[in-house]
Amino acid sequence: MDLSGIYQNASPVAAVIISVAVMLFAGFAMTRITNLLHLPNVTAYIVAGILLGPFCLHLVPDNVIEGMDFLSDIALAFIAFSTGEFFKLETLKRNGMKVMLVTVAEALMASVFVFIMAYFVLGIDLAFSIVLAALASATAPASTMMTIRQTGAKGDFVDTLLQVVALDDVVGLIAYSIAIAVALASAMGSMSVGHIARPIALNLAALVLGGVFGGVLKMFITRKRSTDNRLIISIALLFTFCGLCALVDVSPLLGCMAMGTVYANISGDDKLFKQLNYFSPPILLLFFVRSGLSFRLDSLVSASGVVGRSPLIVVGVCYFFVRIMGKYAGAFLGCWAVKKDKRVRNYLGLALIPQAGVAIGLAALGARTLGGQEGEALETIILASSVLYELIGPACAKLSLYLSHSYSPDGQTADEAPAPEELALSPVDRLIREIQQIQASLPPRVSPPSEEEAAFTEAAEEQYDAIGNINRRHRFGRRF
Repeated sequence: MDLSGIYQNASPVAAVIISVAVMLFAGFAMTRITNLLHLPNVTAYIVAGILLGPFCLHLVPDNVIEGMDFLSDIALAFIAFSTGEFFKLETLKRNGMKVMLVTVAEALMASVFVFIMAYFVLGIDLAFSIVLAALASATAPASTMMTIRQTGAKGDFVDTLLQVVALDDVVGLIAYSIAIAVALASAMGSMSVGHIARPIALNLAALVLGGVFGGVLKMFITRKRSTDNRLIISIALLFTFCGLCALVDVSPLLGCMAMGTVYANISGDDKLFKQLNYFSPPILLLFFVRSGLSFRLDSLVSASGVVGRSPLIVVGVCYFFVRIMGKYAGAFLGCWAVKKDKRVRNYLGLALIPQAGVAIGLAALGARTLGGQEGEALETIILASSVLYELIGPACAKLSLYLSHSYSPDGQTADEAPAPEELALSPVDRLIREIQQIQASLPPRVSPPSEEEAAFTEAAEEQYDAIGNINRRHRFGRRF
């Protein structure tokens, strides 16, 4: 059903505003359904975009979809900047080299497996194969963390898993930046040192410039700066940096990550990250819905959809399964190398299957860089597989938590076995103690606001007080 004709008599401004409103409402409405199925919001946004797109309702005009191409840069700027918070020196010291080694192993092993599958088995060209392989390294932590919260799992397995997913996207960002540089050199038809060195040098320059922007951000955001102005300054600098990167056609990922890392380490301020995390959901919703709008369903299922010599559906299916094998093998070998407990070693890979946010954003940038049919194919493969990963991801994460004895259906984790003195108690005393423990673990009647919400509430109260002071001075002046 094509309803795009309703925009023919409307002005371009009206078409854009109505389209944005439809995208926001559709994304929110779809989350009502996915929440009942215990699926992450990203899945809802992608499905909403597919329903609104040209293959279903066609409620968003094609020119609006094309005009929103900048959303990938903006969304990834927020994601990459917030990733810098995990690069605090004290955090890296606490995580230790063991977790870093496990993260690098599982991320790079997935990339190696996918590259071998794409380049050597399916015969796809080098540029496409290396970018697709780099995207395989990224993991979406939202599904895994949601499952941990729902099950109340604890223990060494959970601690290791949280540390790995926190650092995983960082490895993915770095791997993509290197891969796109090599892919661009390959696309030029020559793999000379100069062709490879130029894009790598541009990314290194963006990395250094991002660090400088982080220092400038610290200079502008002082203790006396109001909370609303802190948000304005940080967004202005992020947009400025993205614009400069777009001028020279280089990815802003590493630079934004360096910007967040430098600011986090020299300021010790995590409040700004919370403010940005509370501000960014509408932008991320629009980006993921727009990704769903760009989903090429006809290319995926039609006989004409081909990458190299292979049908697109074959490439997508192979990518889906080979990445899972790479993640599991990499996590297994990484944990074995650092002598992790066998329960962590055997089941960590199951919890690293989900893939969404960062991978979709990187796929959008990669599609724009590769261009043409290959660009569309890359984005289609990542979007289709991300939806499937998000569908099976929570179940696999829950299974890994159960098999690792991090939780059990009766609510008792492996680290909570009854102590000898508890075994000596009578059944009635043990029941009383269990009831007391349950009461102590219950949340308060009124849930406190999240840290992000508290940061924005403080900004709103400050603005309200400022307006009140202006009104009081105005009334006082009129009296006298």
